[in-house]
Amino acid sequence: MASDLTCPDCGTVYEAGPDEPWRCGCGHALEFTEHPLPEGEPLPLSRLDTTDGLWTFFEFLPIEQHVTFFEGFTPMVDAPEWNADFKLEYVFPTGSFKDRGATTTLSRAVELGVEKVIEDSSGNAGAAIATYAARAGIDADIYVPADVKQSKLMMIQRADARPVRIEGSRQDVTDACIDAVEGDGEDGDGDTDDVPWQTGEGWYASHAWNPAFYAGTMTFAFEVAAQRGWTVPDALVLPIGHGTLFLGAYRGFSLLNEAGIVDGMPRLLGAQATGYAPIVDALGGDTTDAEGNGTTIADGIKIAAPAREDEILDAIAATNGDAIAVGPDPMETALDRLHRGGFYVEPTCAAAPAALRQYRERGTIGEDEDVVVPLTGTGLKTL
Repeated sequence: MASDLTCPDCGTVYEAGPDEPWRCGCGHALEFTEHPLPEGEPLPLSRLDTTDGLWTFFEFLPIEQHVTFFEGFTPMVDAPEWNADFKLEYVFPTGSFKDRGATTTLSRAVELGVEKVIEDSSGNAGAAIATYAARAGIDADIYVPADVKQSKLMMIQRADARPVRIEGSRQDVTDACIDAVEGDGEDGDGDTDDVPWQTGEGWYASHAWNPAFYAGTMTFAFEVAAQRGWTVPDALVLPIGHGTLFLGAYRGFSLLNEAGIVDGMPRLLGAQATGYAPIVDALGGDTTDAEGNGTTIADGIKIAAPAREDEILDAIAATNGDAIAVGPDPMETALDRLHRGGFYVEPTCAAAPAALRQYRERGTIGEDEDVVVPLTGTGLKTL
């Protein structure tokens, strides 16, 4: 039976179903009422059956496996020229880490009997949701910016999803999508109220709001720990747009500690793009470069208002972390360096490696500290 949803802020519980609200009436993001944990000692990686990919960690997930390409367990490779380990999240079926959340989100949709999903995205999440919806046999509408990369638009269309191109800002895309999700604003009983029920054109498979997506992204932490012999790195440097991977890492390592599998948390260090750095701004940091320029090449993290901003700030505070804004020049330099090193990634991927260099220059990360950096999307999507 599918897990119900609850609001961690006001305590309201909502019954699971295709018309469940996508957000609490108080405005807070919803979470699952169930938080399963495995029992016993974990197996070493050499004895762990990873043929189910990230679903190897099903004991942590409040969702049953229904829709999968057996994605996950992406390689983690030594990058000595960066003095870090890179986790190659760009080798997923659709070329980005968003497949982690897509497999769990569409599995949840199947559990609920959803007939159509709706998502808004700059491209990668939309391509992932469209692809996994096709795998599930569920219709999908994907709201995207009018200037979305052609390669990402083609992935959405080839999966037989319907792209809906919206003029304006990234927030305008989200607003249009939410209008479609909520429809006439009535709940399942036909009564209009303040709860954002999914009574419109489909179920909101949002990578920013839907807790099922974060159930998938937290498997990143499980894999990192398993690939390191169930130990915790000193720090993770991750990009922050809506923070889906950042919060997934925090949730995953938190559960590993709660289960007694690891002891300690990595510092979570974020990378935002100049001009789109609300987390950095909230922390009192510089949000533009020396010339006052914003970063336009990192379209995947051009988010002015993250849906779970408070949660991101809480995760930073809880892990003694930080967030910095990366300008266009260091990002392009990092991208070129990545490509010359054999890591063919898209521009957004360069944000975290560029931030890694800046964190080291500031002394935030010591030269002898153990750092893991995800490379989140393939360069094939830049076409």
